Amino acid sequence: MSPAHDIPKLAERLRTGDRAALAQGITLVESRAVKHREPARELMQAILPHTGGALRVGLTGTPGSGKSTFIEALGGLLCGRGQRVAVLAVDPSSSRSGGSILGDKTRMEDLSRHENAFIRPSPSGKSLGGVAARTREALLLCEASGYDVVLVETVGVGQSETAVRTMTDFFLLLQISGGGDELQGIKKGVIELADAIVVNKADGDNKLRAEQAKVEYSKVLHFLQPFTPGWKPKALTCSALEGDGVAAVWELIERFRDTMTDSGVFAERRSEQNVDWFESLLQAAVMEQFTHDQSERIEEMRTAVKNGELPVSVALDRLL
Repeated sequence: MSPAHDIPKLAERLRTGDRAALAQGITLVESRAVKHREPARELMQAILPHTGGALRVGLTGTPGSGKSTFIEALGGLLCGRGQRVAVLAVDPSSSRSGGSILGDKTRMEDLSRHENAFIRPSPSGKSLGGVAARTREALLLCEASGYDVVLVETVGVGQSETAVRTMTDFFLLLQISGGGDELQGIKKGVIELADAIVVNKADGDNKLRAEQAKVEYSKVLHFLQPFTPGWKPKALTCSALEGDGVAAVWELIERFRDTMTDSGVFAERRSEQNVDWFESLLQAAVMEQFTHDQSERIEEMRTAVKNGELPVSVALDRLL
């Protein structure tokens, strides 16, 4: 990894759109090594004035909804129009080994080869919300490298999706028809965060069912309080596999950006994103410092709880 005195050079290369420099920068900020912390901070400070120019789009959906296929279709559409697209695709980490497959580049094979696209798969690790610990930093690095659109794909519905909602401008929920009533408990919380719901795989024999699902989601959205003030969430259908309806989804996202920019909500949301980033890093730093300073007492309390000698609440009270 580059030592600290190479950071200005790395930042300059990154700002020219050098994909290798961007990958190197993201690797640096994702590193957990203590020796990389100061260079990572220096890099983020250097690129900060050059951030904020991209449209940040969060994407989530139930397993099998076709998130990777949709991203490849949307990314291909935008790259074909001359826009530069970065994809931060988060793969779930194994709870046992801590590893992850990081296979998004193989699932987005065509897009990964496009000169206007950059795909970065990252393991979710122990982070909640289906996003990697340094997704925000990676997003800013992509913006500093001149990407017009940054797509953040989460591992899927089931965890707290608030994390990706708080770091993106537009939040898209991808669904498929025939999900079943058993998923409604999962869907409701995410639907309340969504700026749009897209029913994917609207092709072949499934096209009619997809249209019916769109109608049902439209009814649900009508009765929910919109997450974004001044914006009424929409339900659409598309076939990412065939490319039908993908352009309409992007037109909706552009309309959202223009409407929210005119109303001032867009700028306010960016400010909220910065505050949320600060608070999440503050919590992580405090936790890290506390566990370091109190490691012996924490181990004592852990052993006492394990052996049934102390209730969990009492052990925590003694630590705090």
